[in-house]
Amino acid sequence: MSSDAALDVFDRRESEVRGYIRAFPTVFDRATGSTLVDADGREYLDFFSGAGVLNYGHNNPAFTRALIEYLERDGIIHGLDMATSAKKAFIETFERLVLEPRGLDYKLQFTGPTGANAVEAALKVARQATGRSTVVAFTNAFHGLSLGALAATGNNHYRSAAGVGLDDIVRLPYDGYLGEGTDTLDLLDKMLGDPGSGLDLPAAVIVEAVQGEGGINVASAPWLRRLRDITEAHGILLILDDIQAGVGRTGAFFAFEEAGIVPDLVTVSKSISGSGLPMSLVLLRPEVDVWKPGQHTGTFRGNNLAFVSARVALETYWADTAFADAIGEKSRMLRAELERIAADHPEQGFVVRGRGLMFGLACDADRQLAGRISAEAFGRGLVIETSGAHDEVLKFLPALTISDEELGRGLAIVRESLAAVLAG
Repeated sequence: MSSDAALDVFDRRESEVRGYIRAFPTVFDRATGSTLVDADGREYLDFFSGAGVLNYGHNNPAFTRALIEYLERDGIIHGLDMATSAKKAFIETFERLVLEPRGLDYKLQFTGPTGANAVEAALKVARQATGRSTVVAFTNAFHGLSLGALAATGNNHYRSAAGVGLDDIVRLPYDGYLGEGTDTLDLLDKMLGDPGSGLDLPAAVIVEAVQGEGGINVASAPWLRRLRDITEAHGILLILDDIQAGVGRTGAFFAFEEAGIVPDLVTVSKSISGSGLPMSLVLLRPEVDVWKPGQHTGTFRGNNLAFVSARVALETYWADTAFADAIGEKSRMLRAELERIAADHPEQGFVVRGRGLMFGLACDADRQLAGRISAEAFGRGLVIETSGAHDEVLKFLPALTISDEELGRGLAIVRESLAAVLAG
């Protein structure tokens, strides 16, 4: 069956809102590790990882075994916010392997299946805890598409679909937005100290340590430390959105660890379950946990299968530093090859940016180039997406468990795809 025929039912019945199917037009059937296989048996190397959901690869056998065993013993699957053995084991493991080694004292709020759920909860509780409504967000931020999270999201493509006003957000420039040599936090610092600035004292500032959908923009450690200092000085809560950049994606478990800061709230989702099952968390300092029982609920906040695989992921990969060290080695390999590609094509003005295994090859001189490379790479058996306000950044999100051989093979496909597009 041709690809067009196989996709006919999606064209006929699925909403026009569908997105990734347009970039990767085939019917995927199964997957393991960093390999996807479509219904015709064709294999694809995965540099997409479910937009950051599959940091440990597809169908990781350690997680699959644990899930099968749990199902076979009739373990609780849906538990709302009731206490279950699976949830207890996850909380204890998260405390032991993530919080305690880092000296972090956070309460855990289980918010429901998506990252947007976590962002909505963080914004709401920050406003409750401070009694203030204004939130500062940054240019090119992406925090989700439900209304509160969308208000903090920068991209007009998403904002234009809201249908209502998106209020109580003040947008300020992210690190690097005004070019090298300009500390964009000078503006925030000045406005907070000036009663004539028009900026009411915010409840919170929400920020990504690395902006994923915004184009792999990396906040420097000094910039993040200064942001933490400014927020603390003014009694403003700092929300760190670690939904895509966290759970090892930038090397450490949390993307903010490199800066040595402690946010007041952290939103976590995507790869926290390990297996790709829906799960989201808000980590909040005990003093910020001002919720009354039932004030923020959700039917699927008790996904016990996700708790099972999340616990196993922590035990398998975060009991020591070996996994983080391996990510660092692969990161150096990825950066070096991307910099060689950029150097080999000076006429394109490529810019390489990123951390860990979260990198972008920015093509500002030709904003259509990244999309053409992605399409060509898909035809050659590589799934890789784009990001940025104009989709001008080729975005690298391989599984953290990818082998050196697979990483090298995928990068070779990128190089070949670029050459084919330029030969055009």
